[in-house]
Amino acid sequence: ESLADGRFHSGTEIAQVMGISRAGVWKHVRRLENFGLEVVSVPGKGYRLTRPIELLNAERILNGLDASVRDLMGPLHIENVLESTNSTLMQMASGTAPNGTAVLAEFQKQGRGRIGRSWLSPLGGGICLSLLWRFQDPREVAGLSLAVGVGLTRALESIGASDVALKWPNDLLWRGAKLGGILIEIVGEAHGSCAVVIGVGLNIDLPTEIEARIDQSATDLRRVLGGKTGLRNDIVAGFLSHLLKILKSYAEEGLPAYLPEWRATHGDSGKPATIRIGDAEVVGKVVDVSPEGFLIFEEEGGRRRTFASGEVRLRVTH
Repeated sequence: ESLADGRFHSGTEIAQVMGISRAGVWKHVRRLENFGLEVVSVPGKGYRLTRPIELLNAERILNGLDASVRDLMGPLHIENVLESTNSTLMQMASGTAPNGTAVLAEFQKQGRGRIGRSWLSPLGGGICLSLLWRFQDPREVAGLSLAVGVGLTRALESIGASDVALKWPNDLLWRGAKLGGILIEIVGEAHGSCAVVIGVGLNIDLPTEIEARIDQSATDLRRVLGGKTGLRNDIVAGFLSHLLKILKSYAEEGLPAYLPEWRATHGDSGKPATIRIGDAEVVGKVVDVSPEGFLIFEEEGGRRRTFASGEVRLRVTH
C-alpha cells in the first residue's frame, strides 16, 4: 500500500509503516518483483513503483453498485493473493455461499482461462473477479458466457471504452488484441440444480514483460482509454452491476434476449477462421451463433456445422 501511489517513499518511512527493519524493507521490495511489479530504488529518495496501482477497495465497489442490484449482491471477498478466484469460489459454491457472492484478488498465482490456459496479470494490474449464481436447472445456463460478454461490454462502454468487440465464446477484444476473457464453471448439485461461477479477467495495465509471455496479441484498458487510469474499482462495480442484472432474469429470458446485442458487438462474422479440436483442424469461415450459443461455421467446401465451446479453439484471420 505504501508504494501504490507510484511516488518515492524512503526506506525509513516504509519500515515504520510495516513495523520492520530497513533490511526487511529491501527484502519485501525485492519480493514484489515476484508479483509482476517493477520497483525503482534511488539513493536519497527511496523506492517507488514504475507504475502506480489502484488497490481494490470494498467500500468503493459496493457504493458504486447500481441501486437496482444492491439487494442481489452477496458477500464480497477481496484477497491480496489467491491461487485462483474461480477455484476459491468453486469451493464456496459447494457449501452454502449465497447468490451474488463475489471473490476478487489483487494477484492470482494460477489464473486460468478456457482449456487449461493460463491467465497472466501483475499485482493490481488487472481485474480478477469471480461471481456466484445458482440455477434450478443446468439447461438454464446455455449461452451464458455470451450474455456475460454483453454485460461486460456495456460496463466498459459506460466508462468510455468504445469499440470493444466480442469473440466467440468468451473473449473481449480491442483492435484484434485480447483485452479480457470469461471462464464459466459449473458445480452440479444432487437435486438437479447447479451453482455457476463466472470468472472475469480484464487487463488494466499490462507490463511489456508480461505481455511478451502471452501466446497471443494482447492489450490493456490503459491503451483503450488513451492513458486514463484510476478506474479499477469503478469497473468492478460496473461489471457486478451489469452481471447481476443479467443473472436475475437469465433463467427466464435466456440467451435470445442478448443475441442481437452480442451479434452487433461480434466482429468475426464472415471472416476466415480455423477451428482446432485436439490435433484436428477445420478450415472455413465464421457464420453466426445459434440461439443456444453454438458457433455456426462453414467449411471450405460449403458444409455448415455447429460447435459447442468445450475443447474447441477458434482462430480468426483478421
